Amino acid sequence: MSLTGGNRNDVTQLLPLLDKVPAVSGLVGRPRRRPDALLADRGYDHDKYRRLLWTRGIRPVIARRGEEHGSGLGIFRYVVERTIAWLHGFRRLRIRWERRDDIHEAFLGLATCLITHRHVQRLC
Repeated sequence: MSLTGGNRNDVTQLLPLLDKVPAVSGLVGRPRRRPDALLADRGYDHDKYRRLLWTRGIRPVIARRGEEHGSGLGIFRYVVERTIAWLHGFRRLRIRWERRDDIHEAFLGLATCLITHRHVQRLC
């Protein structure tokens, strides 16, 4: 997760965010350091970033600007929107009272822990 000002373009944080992806160990072999594909909306549609993703071995699945809706990304997008809705279930995050970023990030981490705990409780 990366926290920036509301007036910053999201695409400027794409590569630093990819660099922060932790290694994920699988069943056999060395841990993976990068995802297979990156799903993004039209805000990330630029040939420069598509090329950079391909050079890193990541397949870009990015909606094209100017094309009609229905590219098929909506079936994956609901996961992101649902998660944001879960975070906004905490009033402290929906209405940001904190001026300091570190305190806001701490509340984001706490909310993520509570959401995960509730999800695991439902599975048990």
